[in-house]
Order: sequence, then C-alpha cells, then structure tokens
Amino acid sequence: MPGHPTDCGRLVMSGRTRARRNPPIIPSRHAGLRTCVGCRTRDERSVLLRVVALVGNDATQHRVQRDVERDVAVLVPDERGRLPGRGAWLHPRLDCLEKAVQRRAFPRALRITQEVDPTQVREWIAGR
Repeated sequence: MPGHPTDCGRLVMSGRTRARRNPPIIPSRHAGLRTCVGCRTRDERSVLLRVVALVGNDATQHRVQRDVERDVAVLVPDERGRLPGRGAWLHPRLDCLEKAVQRRAFPRALRITQEVDPTQVREWIAGR
C-alpha cells in the first residue's frame, strides 16, 4: 500500500528512532593537546612548557625580582604545572619564545594588561 510505513519493503523510521538506533560516532579527543603560543602548532602537553605570569604580591611570594617602577608581569616557567593562575603553553625553544614575545601573545593568552618580562623563561630554556 502506498503511504504505509513499510512502503517498498523497508521500514521508515522517524529521526528520533534513527538517532537511538544509530548513535553518532564521536571522535576521541586528546585531553593532552595544547597550542604553543609562539609557533601556534598543537602538541602533546608533555612536550610543551607551561608559563605563568606573576603580578604584584604573587611575584614577591615566589621570590621573583620584579620591576617596581613599571607595572610588569614576570613570566615564570611552571615545570610541574602546579602554579596557580592561567597558564600559556610554549615549546621550550628560544625561537618559539621570541615569536610569542614579538606577537605579544603572552598578554593575550594569559588575559593580562601588563607588559611581560620573559627573562626567567629565556634563562630556563637556555639552561636546559
């Protein structure tokens, strides 16, 4: 019979029934992928270095020398990933650090308005 749900020998399903019978395949998402703020490539979390900006009292608590005359945030390498606050991810290479500083990517990624001082991160990368 034309117009019947079993027309042409196949079962006509509603969208709801089809969704229940054939659930969508959700691709697995890698929780460990982060984007380098310097070169903008994605890489594993274990390969990248987390960088945190310390401002004001946070800098003095962590025994960081800071420029009192200017309002500057000090970038500190966070090897263990335990420092509080927002972090930016960076390949531990000087070229990625220089690209990030040149593009002013750290204030954007860390959502701060101060200038940044990358001296400690530069020393950490050079000493590696």
